[in-house]
Amino acid sequence: MNTETSVDTIVIGGGQAGLSMSYHLRELGEEHVVLDASPRIGDAWRNRWDSLHLFTPARYDGLDGMRFPGDPADWPTKDAMADYLEHYAESFRLPVRSAMRVDELTRRRHGDREVFVVRCGDETFTARSVVVAMSNYQVPRIPRFAAELCPDVRQLHAGEYRGPSQLLPGRVLLVGAGNSAAEIASELASTHPVTMAGPSTGETPGSFDSFIGRHVVVHILNGMVFNHVLSVDTRVGRKARPKVMTKGVPLIRVKSKDLARLGVERTARVAGVDGGRPVLDDGTVVDAQNVVWCTGFAPGLDWIRMPILDDRGEPRHERGVASDVPDLYFVGLHFLTSLSSAMVHGVGRDAERIAGLVKAGAAERRLADAEGPLRDRSRGVRRVNRLKASA
Repeated sequence: MNTETSVDTIVIGGGQAGLSMSYHLRELGEEHVVLDASPRIGDAWRNRWDSLHLFTPARYDGLDGMRFPGDPADWPTKDAMADYLEHYAESFRLPVRSAMRVDELTRRRHGDREVFVVRCGDETFTARSVVVAMSNYQVPRIPRFAAELCPDVRQLHAGEYRGPSQLLPGRVLLVGAGNSAAEIASELASTHPVTMAGPSTGETPGSFDSFIGRHVVVHILNGMVFNHVLSVDTRVGRKARPKVMTKGVPLIRVKSKDLARLGVERTARVAGVDGGRPVLDDGTVVDAQNVVWCTGFAPGLDWIRMPILDDRGEPRHERGVASDVPDLYFVGLHFLTSLSSAMVHGVGRDAERIAGLVKAGAAERRLADAEGPLRDRSRGVRRVNRLKASA
C-alpha cells in the first residue's frame, strides 16, 4: 500500500554530505527527513576496498559538531570513518531513514503552490524544498568495449574491488591513472605484475610519508589550498575547475616515484580491444588476465525528473542552488564551490550555507502563506464596502 508523508525539507543521501546537511538544518530548527539508500549509515565507506585509509589525517575527518576520535595525526581506515558517521547520526538524533532508495524526484501542483514529490518504492514523500546531498560518483563508468574482452579476463570496476584475492593469477591492467588506480596498484604490486594505463593527473608536492609531508604539506593542502585557493571565488580556482572536473584530482598519497619503485608499469591509455585483449593508444596489446576499471563514476542523477541536467548528466547549479528549479539544492558535489566540497572536511561549509538558504526560503513561504488569508479577507472587506456604497 502506498503511503504519503509530508515534510518541510527532504535531504536525499545519508553520507557525510547528507548528515552534515541534516546537522545544520537541525541547528536551525528546520523540519526535515534524510532518505538514504544504504541499509546502514556509513555503508558507502564500508563497501570500498579493504585496505583503504582516508587521504586526510583525523583532524580533518570530523563533521561539524563532533571531532573524529583518536590521534589527530592518524589516517583513519574506511571502516573507522563509516562507524564515525553512524555514531554522528545517533549522537545528534538525525532523522535518517535507511534503506530508502529514491526512484524518482518530481514536482507537482498542490493547491496554489508547487511541491516536490519523492518516490521510494511504495512510500511517497512531499516537501517544499529538497537537498540532493551526494557526490557525483554514483554509477560505475565502464567503456562499452569492455564487453569485447575475452571471457577468461577477470573484470572489476574499482567500486567492486576489495582485495587481491578477487583476482586471477597473472597481470593486472588498471585502466585509469588517478588516486584509486595508484592506491590499488601499490597494493597489488606485491602479488601481481601490474600495468597502470592512462595519462597523468598530476600529483601534489612532496612525499606523503615524510615529516614535512605529514606535518606541513597536508595542512597547507587541506587547510588552505583545497578550501580557499582552488575555489570558485578565485581566478586560479575557476581556471582549474573544468580540468579537475574532467581529468581528476592529482595523486595525493601514492606518487609516480612510489609506483616506479614498486615495479608498476605505466603506459598510454587503453583505446579499445583487439582479439579479446586490451589495446593501447599506441597499438600495443596488453596480455592481462585481470582488468580493473579505474575509470570513475557517472553522476547517476537521472531519477531527477526535471530539466536540470546537462549533457554529461551533471546538475546545472550556482554554488549548489539549482538553476531554473526553485527550492532545489545540491551539497557534496565535486567542486561545488571548492576542491574540498566533496571531502569530509569541506562539506560542512556548503551544508551550513545551503541550510541557511533553506531556512530563508521556508520563512518566505510561511510569510506568504500567512499573508494569503489576510489578502483574501481584505478583498472580502473591500467587496462588502463596495456593495454597501452602491446600495
